[in-house]
Amino acid sequence: MSAEFANTEHRDYTGSKLGMWFFLFTEILLFGGLFLVYSAYRYMNTAEFHAAATGLSTVLGTANTVILLTSSLTIALAISAVQRGSTRASIGLQVATMLLGLLFLVNKYFEWSGHIHEGLYPNAPELLARSHGQILFYGLYYVMTGLHGLHVIAGLVLIGIMLVFTIRGRINGNDYVRLENAGLYWHLVDLIWIYLFPLFYLIT
Repeated sequence: MSAEFANTEHRDYTGSKLGMWFFLFTEILLFGGLFLVYSAYRYMNTAEFHAAATGLSTVLGTANTVILLTSSLTIALAISAVQRGSTRASIGLQVATMLLGLLFLVNKYFEWSGHIHEGLYPNAPELLARSHGQILFYGLYYVMTGLHGLHVIAGLVLIGIMLVFTIRGRINGNDYVRLENAGLYWHLVDLIWIYLFPLFYLIT
């Protein structure tokens, strides 16, 4: 009976991982479509896209890239720690991941606030006075980075739930698949930013 239960539990874990991978695939399709739209518009408005990109802060973009890459490391270490039975270390690393994610959002808030203060936001007179290509660039910038920001928030909520589960002992050295799935989602969020960063910040 115990062996049968163990096999059932294993099948549940496998199904959980497959479900997460399927969900991540749909997310890739979503952002993949946006990347294709961006590529098409950039091809048709190359000079205007380059001109508009000069208004973005490469320093902030680079800082956020480092922050997210570091957060991918901390969540990976958190999973490794709980697999070894180091619950306290895993909790600390999950908290660190959340703090890094919040820091990313804070940087993005200040970046967006600066652009809004300059009048560079959708339907703003200052932006509408620019070329069609630059209007398209900032429209895509807000849509794609904004959608990514929502995914960061969702990831923080998910990791927060995993943190509570870890504290309560529901995630431990024998049961950590949920934390692994949360880590996979967070890695996808980071990977998407790795593509967004050069598209918007490094084309000047």
